[in-house]
Amino acid sequence: MIVHNLKTFSQNIRKNSLILNTILETQNHFDIILIQEPLWSEIRKISCSTNCDREPLIGTCHHPNWTAFARSSSSTNDFPRVITYINIHFSSLHFLLCKDIFDHRDICLVSFFNNCICYYILNVYSDSSHSALKYLKNTKVNINNVLLMTGDFNIRDSLWDPSFPFHASISDNLIMIADSFDLALSSPTNPGPTRFSDTAGESNSIINLMFLRHGSEELDNHSILPERRLSSDHTPLIIDIPILEETIQTSKLAIPPNSEQDTEFIKDLISNFSKLDTSNIEDINELDQIVNQLSVIIEQMWFKNTKKSRSSKHSKQWWSELCRNALSTYKSERSCKNWKSFKLAVKYAKRTFFDDKIHEIANKSRGPWELMNWVKKRKLPAIEAIKHNDHPCLTPESLWNALHNTFNTVLHRQVDIEILSELVRKPSQNWGSFSRSEFLSAISKCADSSSPGPDRLT
Repeated sequence: MIVHNLKTFSQNIRKNSLILNTILETQNHFDIILIQEPLWSEIRKISCSTNCDREPLIGTCHHPNWTAFARSSSSTNDFPRVITYINIHFSSLHFLLCKDIFDHRDICLVSFFNNCICYYILNVYSDSSHSALKYLKNTKVNINNVLLMTGDFNIRDSLWDPSFPFHASISDNLIMIADSFDLALSSPTNPGPTRFSDTAGESNSIINLMFLRHGSEELDNHSILPERRLSSDHTPLIIDIPILEETIQTSKLAIPPNSEQDTEFIKDLISNFSKLDTSNIEDINELDQIVNQLSVIIEQMWFKNTKKSRSSKHSKQWWSELCRNALSTYKSERSCKNWKSFKLAVKYAKRTFFDDKIHEIANKSRGPWELMNWVKKRKLPAIEAIKHNDHPCLTPESLWNALHNTFNTVLHRQVDIEILSELVRKPSQNWGSFSRSEFLSAISKCADSSSPGPDRLT
């Protein structure tokens, strides 16, 4: 498939994992998904060399069809409030997280290469104190080819909200930041609020914005989708970003297993096979004719019942027709009762899918060890780009050159070992004596499966 633009989706989900799961499952016709305020929660307990009770593994939603880019956190109070998902079909564009340029929990700068030119997409969440905007204003960078800056800016201003009569001083900083990236404020094709208030008496507002390149054809062409916001108070924004022509395999013809198309395909085959006259097969030529007729029937019934779908790493997904129907019911009525029904449908679909998967793997000849994630090959998380001399390392050769030039720069340099003489010598200390019974009493309190600590002894 020849691609001329990147379909981009942006929304603040208010830390709701069900909304994010639904977006990743249903919005697979988009190429880039920009999320503000994702939920970071405990996934499971993992073993730890410093804590015998194990420590929690904190994470957010992941999906086999999407590659997630988010800044790594150094503490529990520093989890990213923005995350970018890239469709796996666009791995050939070499998307990278540019943490070396902006290192802030509310900013996610992602780069990609198109026709050997590096482009950038900026995902921003601005809290009530506008820490992200202050950081962008005070951080001096020189980057070109920023195609998009979007997110939840938490600023009401008459510049983009006609229902709000005042001007905020922080808006000047936002416009100045956008101008430094050669971006301009984009007006939607269907003007309307981007945030719907939950508080009685409080008006709806426009605080989710898009900034696109000055004079570009996509400027003033983004859309607001209030009907797709689900239970979030923020509406999604979508835009098609033009790029130079790329050839990417994104879809295939398939018949979903256990679907209506699957049933109809079998019925059509049986019906047409039964009409074949196989009573007078007397030589090889007549047999060839029957086989050719079978081939034509199968091909015709295949194209009749197949549907085009986006190919993924996994042939099966937990998202079912039950989830799709429950979501459609909620979208039509938007009631709390229907939202709860949708949550139950998702829970049931996931449980059924993974129970079947576990049963399938457990009954294979390879045994239940396939259920253990740690025996499978795992990809390193997409955290940030590896660069050497300001150039990204995208091939094994460039990675090797970066490693060699970094660690072998002092290979033949003379070392002055006299510096060791400056170390102060301290008196030796005798090891305290202990009995055999004391030693056995000490090690009996240790678990059989425990490993040595940092001192390689205890």
